[in-house]
Amino acid sequence: MAVNSTAGRKPATASDNAGTEAAARVADVLLLFTGGPRYLGVSTISRELDLSKAVVYRILQSLVSREMLATDPGVAGYRLGPAAVALGASALRRYDARVAAVPVLRRLRDETGETTTLSGLVGDERVYLDQFESPREIKMTVELGRRFPLHAGSSGKVILASLPEDHREALLHKELPALTEHTITTAERLRDVLAEVARDGVAVSLGERQPGAGSVAAPLFGPDGDVHGSISVCGPQYRFTPDAVARYRDLVREAAAEIRQSWAWLQESGGR
Repeated sequence: MAVNSTAGRKPATASDNAGTEAAARVADVLLLFTGGPRYLGVSTISRELDLSKAVVYRILQSLVSREMLATDPGVAGYRLGPAAVALGASALRRYDARVAAVPVLRRLRDETGETTTLSGLVGDERVYLDQFESPREIKMTVELGRRFPLHAGSSGKVILASLPEDHREALLHKELPALTEHTITTAERLRDVLAEVARDGVAVSLGERQPGAGSVAAPLFGPDGDVHGSISVCGPQYRFTPDAVARYRDLVREAAAEIRQSWAWLQESGGR
């Protein structure tokens, strides 16, 4: 006799569906804070999510009461609160790629004298997860947690070049906005660049995402063989001479391979 896998379960009700929709709205509100300005107001959130201001206000007040969001005196809008920061920090501590990357990126920073970064692939964008700042007075720093498109900058391009072809092509068919005058904004040219990046295993950017910034990045593949992010060396563009870039190419490529090996070991050992 066949077993009914739904036996004993209650059918979905209108209240269940409403609860799911409400949870999705709360998540959407929180996610807006990962890729935009530090402060967001009711009107901006309402417009971005196509929700009424009354609904947005209720969600914001609920999140403030749980310290997921906070407000500051004299500043209009809301920002991420201490509970959200704690949640993010907890997630990072449990992210094996970051655990594996920390000693390697710290050493890479010391070897190059430049800031080193770890980016993670989030949907169709990337997010800076960690950085080790250069000890130099003039240096580059990045904003952790902020989302960036994949077509601009070395960290994004090297991820984009490593994605499955169907995923990559889907992104290339979307708008490629210019972040600086050096951003590649045509799919045809970007395809040529990505093909070279895929062959070399390294991407270089000179002012493509941020004016005056230089960077060299390598993809970060997980134990499953998929690309999950990237690592980079970054700093003022004037220090990224041809000789420096040639040296950084080898260093970031070797560092990414070392992180992947350590990440695989952490998974096999259960993170111990």
